[in-house]
Amino acid sequence: MDALIMAAAQSLEAGDPISALNRVALRNDAHALALRGIAMAQLGDLARARELLQAAARTFANDEVVERARCIVAEAEIALVSRDLGWSARALDEAREALEAYGDQRNAAHARYLEARLLLLTGRLDDAESLLATLDPDHLPPASRAARELVVAGIAMRRRHAQPARRAFARAEAVAHQIRIPALTMEVASAAHTLDAPVAHLITEGGECPLLLEELEALETSSTLVVDACRHVVRDVHHEISLATRPVLFALARSLSEAWPGDVRRDTLISRAFKTQYADDTHRARLRVEIGRLRAELRGLAEITSTHQGFVLVPQQAATVATLVPPIEDRHNGVLALLADGEAWSSSALAMALGVSQRTVQRSLDTLHAADKVTAHGQGRARRWAILPVPGFPTTLLLPVPYSD
Repeated sequence: MDALIMAAAQSLEAGDPISALNRVALRNDAHALALRGIAMAQLGDLARARELLQAAARTFANDEVVERARCIVAEAEIALVSRDLGWSARALDEAREALEAYGDQRNAAHARYLEARLLLLTGRLDDAESLLATLDPDHLPPASRAARELVVAGIAMRRRHAQPARRAFARAEAVAHQIRIPALTMEVASAAHTLDAPVAHLITEGGECPLLLEELEALETSSTLVVDACRHVVRDVHHEISLATRPVLFALARSLSEAWPGDVRRDTLISRAFKTQYADDTHRARLRVEIGRLRAELRGLAEITSTHQGFVLVPQQAATVATLVPPIEDRHNGVLALLADGEAWSSSALAMALGVSQRTVQRSLDTLHAADKVTAHGQGRARRWAILPVPGFPTTLLLPVPYSD
């Protein structure tokens, strides 16, 4: 490579795409096309960046395996940033294997880091953590080392582990300040700020209050029976029962926990669990059946005792009862949580990340759009949805974490 190409590459690594373009903007050889593509990506023109990288990959000779593999890795990163989750993961694997075979450990490690980011984005935390464990940070360029720590922090936050997240953010900030890339420094600072925002609200006998991540983590180890409306589980320090697939039972459990230590009238339970304002004998009979099912689910955690007016929740081992709710409650919290990262998402990418059908996501988007909560641009397959992040709390913490059987 000539001196201009080397100088442009150094400018890009330092986070200065304008200087890089000044050196290679008028050149159409393969290396220049690749560098122009990366520069355009840093400037935010992802569509043009993708075109240039694809052109570079076609222009490189057949024996320039490493150079073509690097273009594929760069294109995969653009696809991830633009939330094109349907991009070929196999192509990225093949590019990584080629880089490893030819000794380019730095870019091979970057390819693994991109895989970990995708796994985090789609909620596969165990897989992401296992992949990061095999990744040597020393093989990553400095900017990617900082970004890797953001993935580590993201995994910790999704698992509600505050201190590991703070340590990861501190490492990311140290690297960002060392390499002095303003955009990266701002990204790390913005992500770290989420640790100082409320992640949930706690409803107890004494009222309602917001919780920080550290406080939420402490709650999980306290002698409190928690009905968690963020993840639809009921738990104490020893047991956890998921009611994510039993919405009626969870609605009953939540109603009982919010009223603790008092009872809840039968008509109120029928209204909240069955979504009806008119209770008749069939509803009361169904309520008795569902209460029996909830008793069976909560065996070992709590009893449900009948009273003259209704039912009351009685914890068996915990000293108190609390209800944990999201900072903002919306039927479409999952979609809002993903859109709140500020990126433009397709409905297919949202469906892939949430593990639901694209039609389900489209109905949610239509509802949110009608309520002026999301915006859309483009038509057909190019249609993308976006939202400005809701200030005051980290919406990504609303995303559920898959539970093992």
